[in-house]
Amino acid sequence: MRMRQVLTTGATAVALFGWTLARPAPVAAHCDSMDGPVVTAARLALEQGKVELVLGWVRTQDEARIRTAFGRTLDVRRAGGEAKALADLWFFETLVRIHREGEGQPYTGLKPAGEEPAEGIAAADQAMKAGTVDRLATKLSEHVADAVRERFATVQALANYDPRDVHAARAYVEAYVEYIHLVEGIAEAAKGVGHTGEVHR
Repeated sequence: MRMRQVLTTGATAVALFGWTLARPAPVAAHCDSMDGPVVTAARLALEQGKVELVLGWVRTQDEARIRTAFGRTLDVRRAGGEAKALADLWFFETLVRIHREGEGQPYTGLKPAGEEPAEGIAAADQAMKAGTVDRLATKLSEHVADAVRERFATVQALANYDPRDVHAARAYVEAYVEYIHLVEGIAEAAKGVGHTGEVHR
């Protein structure tokens, strides 16, 4: 029997519900893409020679590692040409990897520029650009409510099974577990527990 937790964070909630927002192009990218906010900050930091411009993306305990990587990158960049490009890429990868560690997430490499992020990330970034979260919050509330009602109805429909029917019992238990995990995940995400990383300080 497949028992799966269907929701652990607000971002996966949007993907789970298949919600599509009309959003202008280009959309904001995620933190591990070449045109995302982390690499964008890294480019500016390297051009200006100011490591402080990227330190907000890492935890306090990781600051020394970034400062060291930044210094080495600046040294190699002075050679220009291909060495400069390779040094920049190495710093981008290092910064994003350490940032992802701080989030409690695996580093899977840099995504190319122009690649669309997950719907939830795009919607969250679009709200930031718009300067208001009201539309996003309303849409999320609607889809969360629809998902909870749907799973609740499924559990209710399967509840009156014959205890001697093992197949029916398993179908009910699986539906019940999905319903409980959904509600649990929403509650945890709303409290800020769904994100495993710590706040960067």
